[in-house]
Amino acid sequence: MNKPKLLLSALALGALVFAGCHGGAYAPVNTTKYDLENKLGFVDMDSGAQRSVTCSGLQERTLPDGRFEVTANVRNRESRRIQVQINCVFKDAQGFPTGDETPFQTLILTENAQEGVKFTSMNNLARRYTIRVRQAR
Repeated sequence: MNKPKLLLSALALGALVFAGCHGGAYAPVNTTKYDLENKLGFVDMDSGAQRSVTCSGLQERTLPDGRFEVTANVRNRESRRIQVQINCVFKDAQGFPTGDETPFQTLILTENAQEGVKFTSMNNLARRYTIRVRQAR
């Protein structure tokens, strides 16, 4: 009667040892899911902003002192007055933040209106950017 228990214990121990061995590191999964901020210049941060706000154009330029300036034409898609918050994260040529992020500012758009919002980097490291919009709370 001890032999079956011993055999069963040995099998259980072997299963536990081999279950922990997966053969090395795993590759990342879903690395491009939810990474719009890495690819686009204008992103909506929530479903309300996605439904209500769009960007009809982006204009970028380098100022004489090397700082980066971007202007976004933000359009209200609703037939009602809306209030959103908008900011800009400036990034280097590789897409990494330069530490230069504007604070969120409140933008009030009347019915079906379009307004230009301008952002200027504080240093000359910026080459890319992401403008982010969210519902005002």
